[in-house]
Amino acid sequence: MTDQLDTLQKIEIAEGAEIRLRVAGPAVRSLAFLVDTLVKTAITIAIAVVFSLVTGIAVGGEEGSQIGQGFILLSLFFIEWGYFVWFEHSEKGATPGKRAFGLRVVRTSGAPISLTQAVIRNVLRFVDMLPFTYGIGLASCLMTKSFQRLGDLAAGTVVVYADPKPKVQDEEAATEVRALHPPNPLSREEQGAIVAFADRIEDWSEPRQEELATLAGPLPQDNGRSSVEKLQRIAQWVRTAGKEKRL
Repeated sequence: MTDQLDTLQKIEIAEGAEIRLRVAGPAVRSLAFLVDTLVKTAITIAIAVVFSLVTGIAVGGEEGSQIGQGFILLSLFFIEWGYFVWFEHSEKGATPGKRAFGLRVVRTSGAPISLTQAVIRNVLRFVDMLPFTYGIGLASCLMTKSFQRLGDLAAGTVVVYADPKPKVQDEEAATEVRALHPPNPLSREEQGAIVAFADRIEDWSEPRQEELATLAGPLPQDNGRSSVEKLQRIAQWVRTAGKEKRL
């Protein structure tokens, strides 16, 4: 069933450029949500035990019990509202459950999501859960091409597989691309766009590659094939050095 609901789709972005994203269907997303529910439950139990012990020792009696319950309820509020927002806006763009299944949340352009988008998609999660067991969210997923629930539609996000393309089998060819430090600082969105360009370069003809490379403006500092090659080298830098030292 998972294979039937998960498809590789072409998505058009600015200036008519196309990228390929393998969107995740309701089946695998449900499994990821189940894992996240177990993780949140474990965190909640741990917090409840710790607060109960601390307040019981520090205060004791009925007053200590009431203070402990207050801290537990406050923690539950932050866990319920902050868990998904925190992880989905992180560098990985995914909660532990999504990471377990190789998923991440991105913008419809393939770039990392912003904090505002993370908040919007998760605030509307409570609407998607209606009337029960994500009834509205499931209906929305099945009615949209990219399997977007209402929160995704409002935030402009989509859940995709983090590695939609097979690994490069020719290791020698993969290592030929040398990393190149970009001439200017790059934002998270720019880094994501450059890596997406390099990952999907084989999907376009050489003239199309050169045309898309010109959209990077002065970044490649060159034209034609040279601009394409430089963007590939910058993408390689983002994948390697960029992981250790953010711009």
